[in-house]
Amino acid sequence: MAAGLIPAGIVFLVLTGALVALGFALPGLVDAATPWTETWVPVWRDTLRWAIGLALMGGSLVLAIATFTALTLLVGEPFYDRIWRSVEQDLGGSVPDARYSVGNMIGDAFGLFTKGALSAICAGLVGLVPVIGAPLGAALGAGLNGSVIADELSSRGLTARGLDAGQRRLLIRRNRARMLGFGVAVHVCFLVPFAAIVVMPAAVAGATMLARHLTGEDAVQPSA
Repeated sequence: MAAGLIPAGIVFLVLTGALVALGFALPGLVDAATPWTETWVPVWRDTLRWAIGLALMGGSLVLAIATFTALTLLVGEPFYDRIWRSVEQDLGGSVPDARYSVGNMIGDAFGLFTKGALSAICAGLVGLVPVIGAPLGAALGAGLNGSVIADELSSRGLTARGLDAGQRRLLIRRNRARMLGFGVAVHVCFLVPFAAIVVMPAAVAGATMLARHLTGEDAVQPSA
């Protein structure tokens, strides 16, 4: 579990550095993107630029959170594979090892990344609605990102059992409430500063148990 902290820490530092760099560059970027407001009354010009800047920064933050899991899984593949195998062994039974083609893996990774990005964009756009946008955007983001996170984390155990994307979607639809509950819980933990680094290994272990539940293997007694 301690080794599982390394990839999450690497991705966290990279994303944090990117967000900090964006924060410093944001005023210049917004000014360059809105030259047509130079003739406006200063108060309205500055208000519009502040709104655009906040929307861009907020959207970037949500995008970083939405893609954190996919990026961390990519960087930490060897670490999380060891955690997954360890949990499978502790829960009893042999470790599943169905062959899964590289093409399918790439397609799944691209699909999950795209869903995460789209979820972030949707939540960011809803957040722009005056007054009610912020709470609605947060709730929508939690639901959408939670669904993506649960799909991402459980895909390891499911693909190892020979299930393709279509079969996984069918299982997820049958267990939507449990998947959403798990994903939202992980997403909320990720929102706490630095918590994602600590939570990620435990989330991988929890997702292993979740995959076993989806396939009906959670009835197997843990090994001694």
